[in-house]
Amino acid sequence: MKQGNAFVVVGVAPGGLAGVLTTAAGFAEHFGAELVCVSVDASRYTVRHEPDGRVVSMPIDSDLAEEGVEEFNPELRAAIARALDRQSVSWSVRALAGGPAQEIARLADELDAAMIVVGTPDPGIRGSLHEFFNGSVAVQLAHRQHRPVVVVPLHAVSAGGELPWQVEE
Repeated sequence: MKQGNAFVVVGVAPGGLAGVLTTAAGFAEHFGAELVCVSVDASRYTVRHEPDGRVVSMPIDSDLAEEGVEEFNPELRAAIARALDRQSVSWSVRALAGGPAQEIARLADELDAAMIVVGTPDPGIRGSLHEFFNGSVAVQLAHRQHRPVVVVPLHAVSAGGELPWQVEE
């Protein structure tokens, strides 16, 4: 569904947003591309994609079985707007459902995006457990993509510093 425009797809989630968006916006500006900010609800799965781009989804938990249209979190949208306020790049948001790596890759394919930009996982036990059980979104994308995947370190560790999984909480 290439529309004559170039796109840079960026995975967004609360926390560490500014660094990822600044990097992604720089690439989008360099390529003369629109920045497409993608949030993926991993607690739901996609039922169908509407022609207007909306995603109809269902919760993974069958006790909550209620079909609904994915809505982009208004607080996250406002945070994106603040982070991109001084950037001279056009941007949009998309709310998706399912496995984050698979959904980001699917959208990048659909848009024929120039690249995908994602951040590193949250440090600490919760982030480490999520990555252990689900795998890093960045690693999954890098192994299953034909387009460049840029990984922005959100919580860089200085040389000789302890890595997040080495710090006791």
